[in-house]
Amino acid sequence: MTIPALLFGFLLATLIAAMFHLWKGGGIVKLVLYVIMSWVGFWIGHYFSERLGWLFLDLGPLHLGLAILGSVLMLFFGYWLGLVRLRNAEPL
Repeated sequence: MTIPALLFGFLLATLIAAMFHLWKGGGIVKLVLYVIMSWVGFWIGHYFSERLGWLFLDLGPLHLGLAILGSVLMLFFGYWLGLVRLRNAEPL
């Protein structure tokens, strides 16, 4: 994996998270959560695509097909985690 490929992967995952944030809204904390979840999902998807040998939307050493799918799935998971509200929670 080359450094430009790593940087492009992080840039693409960040762009996906920013578009998701524009769609769903929220504050800066949710944006940070979305970016981190998108990065994790992107690289997990890339890893599984490499291990399984699936060639879908490859761009150089990046396996974008499953990487983008992993990013989007993790974003929806992060959004779902953000919906959880605790009932008898003490205010900070």
